[in-house]
Amino acid sequence: MEKVIELNQISEYNAANNHTTLHPLVSVLDFSKAHLRDWGKSVTRVKFQYGLYCIYLKDVKCGDIVYGRHTYDYQAGTLVFFAPGQISELEVPSEPYQPKGYGLVFHPDLIHGTSLAKALPVYHFFSYQSNEALHISDAERQVVLDCLSKIEFELNQTIDKHSKKLITANIELFLNYCERFYDRQFISREHVNQGILSKFEDLLNTYFLSEKPQNLGLPSVAYFADALHLSPNYFGDLIKKETGKSVKDLIQNKLIDVAKERIFDGEKSINEIAHDLGFKYPQHFTRVFKQHVGNTPLQFRHLN
Repeated sequence: MEKVIELNQISEYNAANNHTTLHPLVSVLDFSKAHLRDWGKSVTRVKFQYGLYCIYLKDVKCGDIVYGRHTYDYQAGTLVFFAPGQISELEVPSEPYQPKGYGLVFHPDLIHGTSLAKALPVYHFFSYQSNEALHISDAERQVVLDCLSKIEFELNQTIDKHSKKLITANIELFLNYCERFYDRQFISREHVNQGILSKFEDLLNTYFLSEKPQNLGLPSVAYFADALHLSPNYFGDLIKKETGKSVKDLIQNKLIDVAKERIFDGEKSINEIAHDLGFKYPQHFTRVFKQHVGNTPLQFRHLN
């Protein structure tokens, strides 16, 4: 049986985890204070529907998280990020367990009108899949705990005109550290990333050799991310770190290279080439080609 839990209110979340609500819009949790997790014999899976921003640092194996179509073995020493509107599922262990670790949860209303609200779209890891969680070292774990401690310190003060600014500033500091740790993880997993880059290049090359452009249209970031079993944001960040270029730029460069070869060959009309490359309208192809090459496809053909 599946149990559905909506995470919309800080007070309800605190009560479910045996914590006092110090602020109506934000909370730092020590899950070792929560009661024993016992979902009952009939519950095999719990679905969480997020109305809050939730960040978890787990210190105990507590079941597998399923996010999208992927499962992540949620071991100790990982940080996972969820944003409002997302859904995750927990495959419940067969026996009750004591949760351990820490959490930071905050309501979207907390950040309205703050610098954090403007910066939040930069933190792509809120839309990474669970199998792309952040694995942190002991030293990084201590930095995370220090950041959470600063936020908790503010929560224990009397709410005044400085509270919101200081709390959101410390959350932003915490997220900036997480961004740094993800950069480190991209570097430390360079051999894995090179394999992904190589597979992407192969997929990109074979895309234009197949009939997919005619059937699916121009290749998208989402298409390659899905083929590599990665979220679009994680895939985009990984490729950017490895090549210095965005996935869109690499796709566009390949598209122009293939277009040049086919235009130079001269066996097909410009309209036919545009169709074969996945463009719905030849005018769009002409416009894109001229933006990158400086000449229209027809001018390029005559010049060469």
